[in-house]
Amino acid sequence: MELRDYLRILHKNWILLLVLLIAGIAGGAGYAFMQAPKYEASTQLYVSVRTEGAATGDLVQGTTFARQMVASYVDVIPTALVLDPVIEELSLDVSAGELAPQVSASTPLNTVLLDISVTDEDAEQAAAIANATAASFAQAVQTTLERPQSAEAISPVQITITQPATAPTSPASPNIPLLIALGALLGLAAGVGLAVLRTVLDTRIHTLSDLEALTDKPMLGGIAFDPEAAKRPLIVHADPRSPRAESFRSLRTNLQFLDVADGPRSFVVSSAGPGEGKSTTTANLAIALAETGARVALLDGDLRLPRVADYMGLEGGVGLTDVLIGRVPLADALQKWGANQLFVLTSGPVPPNPSELLGSSAMDHMLAALTEHFDYVLIDAPPLLLVTDAAVLSKKTRGVILVAASGKTKKQDLAGAMRTLETAGGNLLGVVVTMLPTKGPDSYGYGTYTYGSTHHHEQAAVEMTRAEVKGRRGRRTKVGQNA
Repeated sequence: MELRDYLRILHKNWILLLVLLIAGIAGGAGYAFMQAPKYEASTQLYVSVRTEGAATGDLVQGTTFARQMVASYVDVIPTALVLDPVIEELSLDVSAGELAPQVSASTPLNTVLLDISVTDEDAEQAAAIANATAASFAQAVQTTLERPQSAEAISPVQITITQPATAPTSPASPNIPLLIALGALLGLAAGVGLAVLRTVLDTRIHTLSDLEALTDKPMLGGIAFDPEAAKRPLIVHADPRSPRAESFRSLRTNLQFLDVADGPRSFVVSSAGPGEGKSTTTANLAIALAETGARVALLDGDLRLPRVADYMGLEGGVGLTDVLIGRVPLADALQKWGANQLFVLTSGPVPPNPSELLGSSAMDHMLAALTEHFDYVLIDAPPLLLVTDAAVLSKKTRGVILVAASGKTKKQDLAGAMRTLETAGGNLLGVVVTMLPTKGPDSYGYGTYTYGSTHHHEQAAVEMTRAEVKGRRGRRTKVGQNA
């Protein structure tokens, strides 16, 4: 993935990132406030070698010896030799092993200094333990560690307390700002990790790049998500100035420029699975094409779960199945819709053998008659992965327009639908993405201009279509006028 992909992931999952960031901050703050405050008191010792009256060379040797000894003294301080007298002096109710973690010693590099630090929940006691430890260590050096061989002799090592410990006024731990910052960092890291994992595991179609990875066919249009689509499916008719209606007009324009070669303009509209918006897309596209003055025939080829009659508000008792079995003439079954030259052929009664009817020679003859007298023929077909109807129809038309729903259609399903179409010998013309979010990183620039504004490409497409219609009407016999 590129940098922009990661930015899109972060933008898309910003709520998750914010929630985990706040959770991390709250967790760090909670942990910090649950910890008992501890105070740290420090004292400093100076280690030297007695060299009264010694020459300069002896002084240098004594200093070198003191540095070597200081490194060993660091490990001696938190031992029972030093801490037992401290416990006894301060009457502490702990053992040397329990007190040792509270006491630490260190020495600055290339010095003869010893720093003793003591942490305790009581500031006064921390200072008392530090001072008692320093005194106990000095005594241990004089009497045990560096004790001279004769009782009258003085130990060559001298310990001097240069900085006594004082009671601290503020606790050394917990470091609340540090813990809060650490919690925020962990929360943010967890959020980024979950966002990336969520994106990697998500196999649904979201963006144009998802489609480009599956097919080299063009994206014919992007239809924005409309929560009111169920109440007003024919948005081009119900609200012609809305941006969503304009997106269907953009689809119309792309379809008109997709294949300008002479020949029948019959198209199948299908999808990989159900509920992806293929029927509403077909109906709105038909209305948008009829707005240009073209004669459009809309067929409900979904003989299993027809929707066109309900969307268009037409009687669906007589339709495609009646024409295919010869019960009703085609001209009588076509129903004119609206003020433009849009004719609808509903599905009619649901037959027991939809695939056989759609693949019959009667279907060929009917499509030949429709393409002869109409500028566009649109067929709403069932999903490709569920039944073979759309694949059968694809061989009888110019090609298939595949509808995929953003955030719903899975990549493997869309790839499977394209393989099914390729196996059947159909021609995939392009893909239409529906249910696109109107905001966020996955939104698509489907157009925000109003219906009354000027758009040069759209106007050019309309004029081209009207010119084609005038030329064709001079050579065709009108059908369906009495429907």
